[in-house]
Amino acid sequence: MPLTRDQIAERLAAVGYIADRDLATALLLMDMLSRPLLIEGEAGVGKTEVAKALADVHGTNLIRLQCYEGLDQSAALYEWNYQRQLLAIKAREGADAEDIEAAIFSERFLLARPLLAAIRQDTAPVLLIDEIDRADEEFEAFLLELLSDFQVSIPELGTITARTIPRVVLTSNGTRELSDALRRRCLYHHLDYPTQDRELRIIVTRVPGIAVALARQVAGMVAALRREELAKVPGVAETLDWARALLGLGVADVGDDPAAVFETLACVLKTQEDRARISREVIGRIAARVA
Repeated sequence: MPLTRDQIAERLAAVGYIADRDLATALLLMDMLSRPLLIEGEAGVGKTEVAKALADVHGTNLIRLQCYEGLDQSAALYEWNYQRQLLAIKAREGADAEDIEAAIFSERFLLARPLLAAIRQDTAPVLLIDEIDRADEEFEAFLLELLSDFQVSIPELGTITARTIPRVVLTSNGTRELSDALRRRCLYHHLDYPTQDRELRIIVTRVPGIAVALARQVAGMVAALRREELAKVPGVAETLDWARALLGLGVADVGDDPAAVFETLACVLKTQEDRARISREVIGRIAARVA
């Protein structure tokens, strides 16, 4: 029986991912309609973690395709094991050419890459196509057959149809506009930075041993930093690192130890420009407000 929206949110929370109602609804519809889900948002808001948590919830494999400029079909779909093919050709010297070709272009010599591996699983995996906006438009077009029909074409073997329908999550940081054809094939969810209350829940869930009071202060400080004009806005991963650092240093209240707070900014500010912008005085004022 399919999970309800509330059950999805509860199970995500149980594996450490705090989802809002809209995301839980999108994941419900993904299962209901057997459609891929495109998640857009700034870097660091937790898009990739959705797929990881979803695999944990369903107790299945996570298969990840990390996209980059110049990514081609062979790296994403399949390759032939050329070394073994050459050995097989030498072993069959004197045989009929057609027999050799049929032998070497067979399953035995096929190297499945993430897309092919995902549709050949006996139990439906979660397929994460991460940062699709970094790939070329040509690769986007190549994906359409998989996203529409959950099948791929290999010239030497023909069309391979999915044994089970994978749960497909695509992520995009919005570095370029994606094609209408890709968007039509997907459900859509925009993931923003969490609200302060949700980030508090994330910290408490993901940082064992942290006091709620300190977690609330960290969430408040990160929220304040995001309102500054930063070149690189801290994401959820940076929030968690900062919380772990302060906890590890024995900080119980940021108002009592603003020096430690300032000295651990390496966890959340990742450019020299941002470090120069956020002075000790600025951190002191923010710490005083949330303490």
